[in-house]
Amino acid sequence: MRVLIISDIHANLAALEAVLAASDLAENGHYDAVWCLGDLVGYGPNPNECVERVRSLPNLVCLMGNHDKAVLDETSIEVFNADARAALYWTRSVATSETIAFLRALPEIAQLGEFTLVHGSPRQPVWEYILDRSVAQEVLTMGETPYCLVGHTHVPIIYGMTAPENLCAVEMPDYMHPRKLQAKSRGERLIINPGSVGQPRDNNANAAYAMLDIEAQEWEFCRVFYNVELTQNRMRAIGLPNRLIARLAYGW
Repeated sequence: MRVLIISDIHANLAALEAVLAASDLAENGHYDAVWCLGDLVGYGPNPNECVERVRSLPNLVCLMGNHDKAVLDETSIEVFNADARAALYWTRSVATSETIAFLRALPEIAQLGEFTLVHGSPRQPVWEYILDRSVAQEVLTMGETPYCLVGHTHVPIIYGMTAPENLCAVEMPDYMHPRKLQAKSRGERLIINPGSVGQPRDNNANAAYAMLDIEAQEWEFCRVFYNVELTQNRMRAIGLPNRLIARLAYGW
């Protein structure tokens, strides 16, 4: 089974459509299922359209993100920075009943075979950022499955430990070659972040996603160009903060 892995769409419909189109045309064929690691809304101009599009995807498993939770008023918007707050208040004002119902039903964590899926981390599924090896090592030692897929940081990366040393190492994404998953052969444990579809923060403006081949035990980091100006123009038209508009062109 081939799985499309997406995260942090953030209401960026142009980026989402580019990812879905690229995945359909991938050399190894179409995906059979989609795992979405949260934050469908927030920051961007098309929350309802993105939720509707994600809802239509095959064999979908979709998780709750912190911006999703804020739109539902299940967490205080005041914990976000000023630009994020402005986007969240606007999103609340335009979210349809269908969007709200879909977001409210999202789980915070899912376990699918060897894979644990969360937005943040297994111990704080919605909020914890895994930004360095020390946090990653703590999370890896407590995991119930060999592989944990996370979003939230908007940065594609792998944190891994291999028995018997159990020292956490960092792997940057290789966009040229699939990465073999070796829990069975080497006893490895990995935290993998596919990066962000709608607001990348690794100095690369292209939408980030991943493909997972469960039978072949291969993970593939992917990037695709999308029309950033289209999203920026939509954001300007509804008066979203200038910083949110500008950052999309630079991937930060």
